[in-house]
Amino acid sequence: TLLKDPKLSSVVMNPHTKSAVKQKAVSDALAKEKMSPITVNLMNLLAENGRLRYTPDIVSAFGKIMSAYRGEVLCTVTTAQPLDDASLTELKSALSGFLTKGEVLKLETKTDPSILGGMIVNIGEKYVDMSTRSKIQKLTKIMREAV
Repeated sequence: TLLKDPKLSSVVMNPHTKSAVKQKAVSDALAKEKMSPITVNLMNLLAENGRLRYTPDIVSAFGKIMSAYRGEVLCTVTTAQPLDDASLTELKSALSGFLTKGEVLKLETKTDPSILGGMIVNIGEKYVDMSTRSKIQKLTKIMREAV
């Protein structure tokens, strides 16, 4: 979120800005946000070594590591229309059956009207496309091959 600040971002991402100036800008911004000392040290180290541009990647990688440590399994479900509460509860229950002991379901839902109906499920390393769009595409392919 700090790099979304246009002023800070322009200073930090400018390759011509001196390292000390970048460090000062980051330190001031982090102090204002009351970040933990560990976070401040990490950001200062990134600024010092000219690697602040990697901050979003580092945050993302750390999030994945922590998620795995907590036993969270990311599951993304894409539907044509938003799911109601009853459907969401039923879906969570069904998806929990794919988890092993100690794993926790971290469900993310998306809507994509282009899939027409059904759903696309990504859970862990598994991908299941049960969308109407994919069924239509498969049937169209079969019909074209038959002619």
